Amino acid sequence: MRYSPLLAELIQALQCLPGVGAKSAQRMAFHLLERDRRGGERLAAGLSEALARIGHCRLCRNFSELELCPVCDSGQRDDTQLCVVETPADVAAIEQSTHYGGKYFVLMGRLSPLDGIGPSELGLDHLDQRLAGGVVRELILATNPTLEGEATSHYIGELAGRYDVRVMRLAQGVPLGGELEYLDSGTLAHAFTQRREL
Repeated sequence: MRYSPLLAELIQALQCLPGVGAKSAQRMAFHLLERDRRGGERLAAGLSEALARIGHCRLCRNFSELELCPVCDSGQRDDTQLCVVETPADVAAIEQSTHYGGKYFVLMGRLSPLDGIGPSELGLDHLDQRLAGGVVRELILATNPTLEGEATSHYIGELAGRYDVRVMRLAQGVPLGGELEYLDSGTLAHAFTQRREL
């Protein structure tokens, strides 16, 4: 179906969101135009303001409107612990689910040479400087358990090996409430190699 130029542009623009295809974008556009124009205006204003004002924290690279994010600016956080994650969403997940009291370093991705993402794109030179400062005593690698995530952790572990830093990797294996018969072989194998004494 042919749409007016503005409607076609709106539908196309909504497709930049993850998991939103042409049909979902059309539904969203129609909903905003038919039933929630005020919500659409609020969405447009919020998006415009966020894109204009939100940058990256100078220390951890997480999203922030200020030079330092609230975690890096907090005097209550442990400067000797540094958790390396792939995305700001990972920081949010850890903050909501754990009692971790250290600080973060956000890679904004993972090593992927085929996609042109190397150490410099992940800010690993900044991480190296932070480790060289001598404040960090424990580095927690919390990258995703994918091939690229594992390669990224390995690379960072070698980088940290030059300093007097204890390098830890998040435990992986059987999820809480999971049943063994439904686990994939990789998860089960990892669980066996990560087993611990009770």
